[in-house]
Amino acid sequence: MLGTLNMGAFFPLLFVAAQQLPGGVAATLGAVQPIIVAFLSVAILHESLSVWRVCWGALGMIGIALVVLGPSAAMSSVGVLAGLAAAASMGTGVVLTKKWGRPEGVLAMSLAGWQLTAAGLVLLLPALLIDGVPPGLDGMAVTGYAWLGLIGALLSYTIWLSGIRRLPVTATALLGLLSPLVAAALGAAMAGEALTPIQLLGFALALTAMVAGQLPSPKQKGQASS
Repeated sequence: MLGTLNMGAFFPLLFVAAQQLPGGVAATLGAVQPIIVAFLSVAILHESLSVWRVCWGALGMIGIALVVLGPSAAMSSVGVLAGLAAAASMGTGVVLTKKWGRPEGVLAMSLAGWQLTAAGLVLLLPALLIDGVPPGLDGMAVTGYAWLGLIGALLSYTIWLSGIRRLPVTATALLGLLSPLVAAALGAAMAGEALTPIQLLGFALALTAMVAGQLPSPKQKGQASS
């Protein structure tokens, strides 16, 4: 179940959204995940609703929208539904990962590896039926696949699962705001893409939301001090 939610369903839905929508719209839909996680935490983990983190999640989503949405942004109902479903799939996976925890003696890399294996098995038959066996796999293709599999998946999910274990689940989801921000920063640094003042404002809002969402709410601080 975790392999399907975190990877097997998440990635295909994400790629459908990316194909159907401009990248900025897809990234903004993905930024709704912290809000989804906050409400799922109430339903699944029986935590009290963190209005503090919901508000920061909403501000973070606005910040991401300012960074990545452009005047040419267009909507596709299929893409929007896929983007929201991808956020819901990953959000549910994050909350269930927090609920079930990691088995005793199992490393985060082992957990990530088994989830990726499960996701691959879930997607194996649909991939063969829809696309068939990839033709002409050369050295570059194998190198790219190894990079995506080892660095983009196994290593990144190992770090992600370690973070889920140590941080509050909604605070962890807020860290997902870093993904579109890093993409925008790399575009500016490596591709010479200039950031407008509006984008810089959105960048600042998203970073503020991400950092502030890691802190306890003023109510929690008051309870701790008393």
